[in-house]
Amino acid sequence: MEARCRHNAAFDCMPQPAACCPDWMAGLPDALPLSRLSIPGTHDSLSLFGGRRLRCQSWGLEAQLAAGVRFLDVRCKLARGELHVYHLCTSQRASLRGVLRRTLRFLRAHPGEAVLMRIKEELPIFPRSGFAARLHRCLLEEGRGRVWCREEVPTLGQARGKIVVLEALAREVLGIPYEQLSISDAWNVLSLERKWARARRHLERAAGGEPTTMHLTFCSGNGLFTCPEDVARFVNPRCYQHLRRRRGQPVRWGVVIMDFPGAGLLRLIVESNAPRASGHITAAPGTPTVPLRHPRGRGDGCRSRHSSAHCPRRCPSGRTLLPAPRLCRRTSAPVEQKRVSSSRWAPGSLPVTMV
Repeated sequence: MEARCRHNAAFDCMPQPAACCPDWMAGLPDALPLSRLSIPGTHDSLSLFGGRRLRCQSWGLEAQLAAGVRFLDVRCKLARGELHVYHLCTSQRASLRGVLRRTLRFLRAHPGEAVLMRIKEELPIFPRSGFAARLHRCLLEEGRGRVWCREEVPTLGQARGKIVVLEALAREVLGIPYEQLSISDAWNVLSLERKWARARRHLERAAGGEPTTMHLTFCSGNGLFTCPEDVARFVNPRCYQHLRRRRGQPVRWGVVIMDFPGAGLLRLIVESNAPRASGHITAAPGTPTVPLRHPRGRGDGCRSRHSSAHCPRRCPSGRTLLPAPRLCRRTSAPVEQKRVSSSRWAPGSLPVTMV
């Protein structure tokens, strides 16, 4: 019966999400660092093609953002002078420029939100020498001051309306260094039980860990005897039950990255930032609703604008910074984040608007 289910609170392989939450960040305080938030994300976010062995998502980019996803995992290859989105050797019929434009279009409509975007080179036998330069140019031309490319993790106020880049380049600085984050990504799955056990341990590490460190937990995976959809069918419901045990409490789960997430699981992650948050969740057009219970409350759609930063010639880690006067900025502090007051914010309301 489970194998035939295409849609429940934790798992969803339908073309559209059952419920939408496009403005959940808007009611949170500007002073909160992104490292202190619980953020729903998707693994291989644009992997819509390639069959069961490769397909990781069923929702398109705009649908993911409307559902509340705020971390995107974008894998690119340099081909014919442009960066195109791939999963392994399969083209996903999108370009990085297009992904940036579509994401920024969403952020213009929802300026209280911020989107983390991990950008990596897909399957390089040897890193292509022109990849970093092309990525730099693409971010500069498409970002137009609305891309965060500094090494430090920003506050939510600094990040509103922007794409926050996470990268793993060897020498250049174009965003938050991916290798400095706390990451659990056991992607090669031999045992579904062990996969979930590792993800669960890292979720607990995030909940009790250093608040200035960003934690990324990949609940996704693939393997010789399984596929992304089967892993998601097993892990997502267990993740849902694990998070549900602490529903109503403020918990920092970090960035929770999934394949085929359900609206109920996204909701649990979002609500852990402010347990009394509420909003009216409605079904997306043409999809059945997920029966979700949530407290009642009122939204506070606080939004603000922030100016773009200027770029330095050097960054604290010593890596060479590509000349991008709008992408990065010299900081007097080292790469490690300054501690922010740990006082609890008033568990107010996260505005959940209808689409």
